Amino acid sequence: MATLERTGITDEAEIRSTLEEEGWFNIFRWCDAAGTRYAEHTHPYHEVRWILSGHLQIVENGVTLDLLPGDRMESEANVPHSAYVPEDVCYICASRKD
Repeated sequence: MATLERTGITDEAEIRSTLEEEGWFNIFRWCDAAGTRYAEHTHPYHEVRWILSGHLQIVENGVTLDLLPGDRMESEANVPHSAYVPEDVCYICASRKD
């Protein structure tokens, strides 16, 4: 199951530094417009999403997680999930082999 931490941190440089120190790779910024939907899918690696601005909803195992600025969500590899963007959103993505 995904884990959600409300860090309050939205500084991109600080987030990138933290993720690098923790061993995350493929760290990049991603933005989506309001109304964007991602059908159910999986990722081959452990994933993190750290919200810089806006609002992102992730649905995993029938549970909806509302991610807002400063929120950090981690999900396990190969877990089916979908996403919806109620409000323009930008976030940092990264992967880790666990």
